[in-house]
Amino acid sequence: MVLAMLAAGGGAAAQQHAISLEDIWTSRTFAAKGIGGLRSMADGEHYCTLGRTGISKYSYATGKKVADVCLFRAPEGMAKVKALPAFNGYWFSADERKILLSAEYEPIYRRSGVSSYWLYDVEKQSFTWLSRKGKQRLTTLSPDGEKVAFVRDNNLYWMDIATLEEHAVTTDGKMNEVINGTTDWVYEEEFAITQGFAWSPDSRRIAFLRFDESRVKEYDMQMWGQLYPATYSYKYPKAGEKNSVVGIYVYDIAQGNTVQPKIGGNGVAEVAAEGAEWEYLPRFQWTTDASTLAVMRMNRLQNHMDIIAINVENQSISTLYEETSESYVEVPDVWSFIGGKGNREGEQMLITSERSGFRHVYLYGMDGRQVRQITTGEWEVSSVCAIDERNQRLYYTSHEHGATGTSLYVVSFTGKSKRCLDMTSQELEKTGIADKGAAAYRWREGGYVCGTYGANFSNGCKYYIRTFSDANHPTLYTLHDAKGKLVKVLEDNVSLAQKMQEYGTGHKQFGTLTTERGDELNYYIITPANFDSTQPHPLLIYVYGGPGNQQVVDGYGGADYYWFHMLAQEGYIVACFDGRGTGGRGAHFKKQTYLNLGKMECEDAVAAATWFGQRPWIDKERIGIFGWSFGGYLSSLALLKGQGVYKSAIAVAPVTNWRYYDNIYTERFLGLPQDNAAGYDDNSPLNFAGQLQGNYLLVHGTGDDNVHFQNSAELIDRLEKAGKQFDLRIYPNKNHSIYDATGQTRLNLYLLMTDFIRRKL
Repeated sequence: MVLAMLAAGGGAAAQQHAISLEDIWTSRTFAAKGIGGLRSMADGEHYCTLGRTGISKYSYATGKKVADVCLFRAPEGMAKVKALPAFNGYWFSADERKILLSAEYEPIYRRSGVSSYWLYDVEKQSFTWLSRKGKQRLTTLSPDGEKVAFVRDNNLYWMDIATLEEHAVTTDGKMNEVINGTTDWVYEEEFAITQGFAWSPDSRRIAFLRFDESRVKEYDMQMWGQLYPATYSYKYPKAGEKNSVVGIYVYDIAQGNTVQPKIGGNGVAEVAAEGAEWEYLPRFQWTTDASTLAVMRMNRLQNHMDIIAINVENQSISTLYEETSESYVEVPDVWSFIGGKGNREGEQMLITSERSGFRHVYLYGMDGRQVRQITTGEWEVSSVCAIDERNQRLYYTSHEHGATGTSLYVVSFTGKSKRCLDMTSQELEKTGIADKGAAAYRWREGGYVCGTYGANFSNGCKYYIRTFSDANHPTLYTLHDAKGKLVKVLEDNVSLAQKMQEYGTGHKQFGTLTTERGDELNYYIITPANFDSTQPHPLLIYVYGGPGNQQVVDGYGGADYYWFHMLAQEGYIVACFDGRGTGGRGAHFKKQTYLNLGKMECEDAVAAATWFGQRPWIDKERIGIFGWSFGGYLSSLALLKGQGVYKSAIAVAPVTNWRYYDNIYTERFLGLPQDNAAGYDDNSPLNFAGQLQGNYLLVHGTGDDNVHFQNSAELIDRLEKAGKQFDLRIYPNKNHSIYDATGQTRLNLYLLMTDFIRRKL
């Protein structure tokens, strides 16, 4: 079956143009078009987009532009204050009379940064500069549109828009000691939260987090480029080490005072404090009731999570939700409060959970009792796209037709009347893209098009803009009404699809391999356009393999997609597999690697290479593996423990010892190192340096704040002591992405890896 599939793929037309790394990284030859800054307006009949010249307003009913809401032209005299910058973000006030704009972004870590903020008055068509005292973080309009709150220099402020007067909510913020209103490094990286404050619905209060980092150990990085290199130090809690002490506070605007609820357990106000049973506060939000704050708590091992409701008027606490696991509880993708009318009467909570063995959506009452499970089945909900309270409907994407793709569905809150909103063959004909030179699409039962779906809904869910792509087609943006009827194709990316044909791409195919243990693993494969299945080819396997991650996805792949096709043009076959522990296939498949990271993943990497090596179209003596981050860890481990099944490996920014990585991520999957030494050490590449066979390229940036260069430095030392030869490339000051704005660093990296593959595989 696999041979027949590949043979059929070999009948494609030969490539017309050779792909170059410059095409991918500097000339933007394969850049896809999108819709920037898409936001629904309050009336649910219009939406806005952000362009270089301004914010434009469109009709949902027709998809046509109806007005320019804001043009980025400075009025006369503005230059005397400050020239208008290039804006990159915007937010409407509730009444849409004001627009908050951000510009001049400077990154701090992966999700954090500082910006300059401006306020635009729609009626007066005037701009006001809010960042006169320095760049701000997370500037947010109050619900009444009269104030903003923001973080600067680790302190939280609020500003009266009418007077531009700043008011300090906190004053004790200090680098590497105290953080107010935003989060520390490990919360940002592993809980994906940087917004550490929230306005109450009535704009009277601000709830905010405070991190006391004083007991967390610092990590130092030398930053090169000066006569004496500078040292950058920041707090990074490694596995088994102490965390920040975190508390939640509520500030009253009118009274100017702050209260701290006792939410840490055992009568303690802060989590991670001595005697507290809770370690983390990964989420918090106000309910629809302006006097009720909901806070999510989690213990150190992350196998017990609950959500409490705090009455900020009298400080009383009640439990809304609780979940435990024998391994770990995932932070919910969605927890939303619906049905309230300014108080808790009639209010309910929607939340995602894996408690059934698969991620599904549940409805809970404010008394902590489950009302019902809305979605059910042996498949996973991928995302909740919209909640239609008025019509009691939920829009979501899921893996109902397999882990490699997602489908778009609508279902009632009762769990009934479910309907698929994926593209049909008839709809594909209406778009006209199939007649413009695009390659063939894959189909499933009912005439639906396979791929990856997403959606952005209007306020009130009367319309939605759907996104669709598959492995060999860039994203298609289409506008629909609530019944799914196509209103307009907004962007088809057909010019890019035609260019892809000109360059001979479109050879990414999917399959399933079975290991000797009997595990079925999803994979994709990219073959040369003139593929001959009777001749052996060298194989490069790309891998990530971390818990819950997926790489074998039937969606548009971006830059690496073209690099892999470039290698295919040179006669290589490129494959990727998702082994045990990866996502999209339920909690059991994902969590079976618990307490023993690396063992099953490495076994599957060796099994995948063995399986491919048994195909007549693969040269089993020329199999390589490449990975980044967790993938770098796994590619290193597979080469070191694979007993020669891999000829070569490339590891970019790899973890080499989980003791060196942060505690939230590592302890979630391995527990504490004090309790599970074998889980940390048995599959550390450091302990197998002496087993190196074949060719090894190790790459790392010295400014990597995520996976520290320490990981590679230690492996270098072990390999040298074992008398092993290997290739090494160090990128000074570059972070985990090894990237700069010009694209030159990435180009350099991919030139390096391509040359290594040509010489060593």
